[in-house]
Amino acid sequence: MGWLETHLLVVLVGLVVTASAAIILQQRRSPQATLAWLMFLVLLPYLAIPFFLALGFRKRLQVPGIPPGPIRGEPGPDALPIERMLVRYGLGKAEGGNRFDLLADGVDAWNALVDLVRSAESSIDATLYIIGDDAVGRAFCAALAERARNGVAVRLILDSLGGLIARHPPLRELRAAGVEVRFYSPLLHGPAGGHVNLRNHRKMVIVDGTRVWSGGRNVAAEYLGPEPAENEWRDLSCLVVGPAVSGFGDVFRSDWTAARGKLAEQAGAAPVPAGNSSVQIVPAGPDVAEDPLHDALVHACHIATVRIHIVTPYFLPTPTLSEALAIAARRGVDVRILVPAKSNQRYADMARGAWLRELERCGCRICLHPAMVHAKAILADDLAFVGSANFDARSLLLNFEIMVLLSSKPDIEAVRQWLDGLLAEACEGLPPASLVRRSVEGLFRLGSPVL
Repeated sequence: MGWLETHLLVVLVGLVVTASAAIILQQRRSPQATLAWLMFLVLLPYLAIPFFLALGFRKRLQVPGIPPGPIRGEPGPDALPIERMLVRYGLGKAEGGNRFDLLADGVDAWNALVDLVRSAESSIDATLYIIGDDAVGRAFCAALAERARNGVAVRLILDSLGGLIARHPPLRELRAAGVEVRFYSPLLHGPAGGHVNLRNHRKMVIVDGTRVWSGGRNVAAEYLGPEPAENEWRDLSCLVVGPAVSGFGDVFRSDWTAARGKLAEQAGAAPVPAGNSSVQIVPAGPDVAEDPLHDALVHACHIATVRIHIVTPYFLPTPTLSEALAIAARRGVDVRILVPAKSNQRYADMARGAWLRELERCGCRICLHPAMVHAKAILADDLAFVGSANFDARSLLLNFEIMVLLSSKPDIEAVRQWLDGLLAEACEGLPPASLVRRSVEGLFRLGSPVL
């Protein structure tokens, strides 16, 4: 390579490094992450630039965000501050007049899901992370196919990593029955489409635009089924009927667009009131401006005066959330964090150790459940969040997620009773750890944002 080619290459790399640094400085990141990216670019630019193009974008540049829907509008005079805050982020307002059913039991969750699908008259719109290649997954696919053959418009989005059933007979049968199937695959979208290792972790099945089944469960035997499973995971789903379902429809339209699907505008009637529950839809992901779910959780921790109870399979918080929990515990708030004693992801268990030990020293109570707990819920005084998001940086800042914010007293009481039942089965306190163990946990903690 001659001197001219070398000079041009150096100039080109310098321009790309400068542009990348400018983008990094404008993005919302922790100071540690920003500094790490800048050092990577300066010290190893030829390696850092491809990594940045592949991994450096958290928010979409091309695919439009969640479209405005019928529940957009200003919150009423009785709206809670957290509800007003979420509207300021561009989300829909809390909607009253809903029926909200909490589905803690796997059999109940399965029956509610199947009954919902079988009752469909015009449409089924589903976004799921996993459909298992097992009896439960096949039965669910059969129910979808049956409705499609009877003239119901069925659309299914699967995450390309989580939904690895593309070669399995159930998927071929779905397509043969007329089900439109799309895979969310950021690897095919390029860097402008978002972070290549982010996932669509949302779970929702919307029927006729008026009812939705959602929560933390995937459709596989370890999560739910017609009979109790011997090693069934502890999880949580919900059924929502009423005006708030329109918000789920907004999110599905965004998912369908992200999966390269075309969805005609539907002129169906708006959902009618069906109960007394107030429900606010709180999505997170590259199709959402800023980070409303993360910030709402921080706000809930700061305003809590009595209790903050968290259930999550993987606890890898952002520093901001960890500090909010520590401060709350020092204020005398009853902060409890329930995680499985041993989850299905050993590296996540190692990474959580340093976070949990630090919070335990601050006065938080750490509760270890003997079963695999896959539920995701946060109870902060008279507010509750239930849905698909784990209490980790990946779910809150990277992945596509969906949660519901509850504030009606019967719903808060239902979440509290379910959570108290889990806490009663758990053992409180972390076991002592050797210096080697704590050192390894500290190393894993450094990588927790990408775990």
